[in-house]
Amino acid sequence: MKLQKALRTSKGYLGAFLFLIIFWHLAAIFINLPILPTPGKALAASWRLLQGELTGHLLISSYRVLVSLLISFLLGVPLGLWMGYSSRADRLLAPIVYLTYPIPKIVFLPLILLFLGLGDVSKIFLLTLIVFYQILVTTRDAVRKISVETIDSLRSLGGTKTQIYKYVLWPASLPDVLTALRISTGTAIAVLFFAESFATTKGLGYFIMDAWARSAPDEMFAGILIMGVLGVVLFLAVDVLEYVFCRWQKLKKQ
Repeated sequence: MKLQKALRTSKGYLGAFLFLIIFWHLAAIFINLPILPTPGKALAASWRLLQGELTGHLLISSYRVLVSLLISFLLGVPLGLWMGYSSRADRLLAPIVYLTYPIPKIVFLPLILLFLGLGDVSKIFLLTLIVFYQILVTTRDAVRKISVETIDSLRSLGGTKTQIYKYVLWPASLPDVLTALRISTGTAIAVLFFAESFATTKGLGYFIMDAWARSAPDEMFAGILIMGVLGVVLFLAVDVLEYVFCRWQKLKKQ
């Protein structure tokens, strides 16, 4: 049964991939401009460049995204759990979050570069600043949805505050937290492109803009493809985490 389900899922992804490739190929033929190469040329350039400089840019971008996601998770989840459970903490911190969350953090990039330099620290800080809020708000709202009866049932059995966090708040909010993390991967990749295309010489964003400036569309699309693959891999990694740590959700649906 599981094998059949996996095969159906694989066929779905393969069909979607083929559809996008065919659509891209037909668009390239119809537009017939050098700026839009065919998928074959872009894939060939990707394979060639991955054996050279593109691999280095990929590793740097992957490092920046993974570190920022990890820091955001480690900071946002505990703080979100605390705000969701403690009304006192929520009264203290919620106004600050609500006032600062809507501000587009990307506008602070020049200041961040000025204070933290042009290296990895500034890129990671910007990504973390943006993703942190998404995880924090989602975690806080997920905890607030947990019924009081569920918490009181553990408290009536002598459960401590630490046990409430560990056995009730954290498991119940985990699916929403992973959803926020899944959404954050797309946000992080988008912001990464902007950050790396500004005052830097490393990363996929820089590679794409440099290829564009050199009028090398096949290399530019190679960078776009690799950045897209990075996003897909991170997205699927969160799916794996959800499958491993939230199996009870699947049992509940059955």
